[in-house]
Amino acid sequence: MGSGKSTALGALERLGALTLSTDAVVHSLYEQQHVVDQVVNRWGAEVAPAGAVDRAALARFAFADPLERAWLEGLIWPLVGAQVAEFREGSLVHEPRPRAAVVETPLLFEAGMDGIYDATIAVIAHEELRRQRAAARGHEAADERHARQLSQQEKAERATYVVINDGTTAELEAELALILERLAG
Repeated sequence: MGSGKSTALGALERLGALTLSTDAVVHSLYEQQHVVDQVVNRWGAEVAPAGAVDRAALARFAFADPLERAWLEGLIWPLVGAQVAEFREGSLVHEPRPRAAVVETPLLFEAGMDGIYDATIAVIAHEELRRQRAAARGHEAADERHARQLSQQEKAERATYVVINDGTTAELEAELALILERLAG
């Protein structure tokens, strides 16, 4: 959280990749009635006061208790996985052919989803910078979320490529362009 995954995804799209944000997928799932109904049944109407899941309210329930988080992940991750599979299939027949098909997946390694991709890119940043970025975006339950994530070092060790995002967006985009070149080669 706060490393710049979304910024990197935007840069990759500008560089010719077909992209999918699983965060955006989750946002759309939280508006679907069958998901809203299950979340309300679990935690009450306060998590969906306007008919869509309120992510801040949800975070107070789900990220403070490992059992509640596991329940939510059991609901959401299979639905996200199905949409990722659909995206991948669509990318194979997409015209024009994209330079790459890229899926932004927070908790990629934690969810055990890294094996479904041809390559992975860990976008990492200095801890203090990450905290500042996360705070600026108003993330709820940030400490609890950080506690359940692998360290940046662990992610870097497991990833195919590592990009350090402590500089400008232009610097990030230049590093990602090099990775796309390597993937094409």
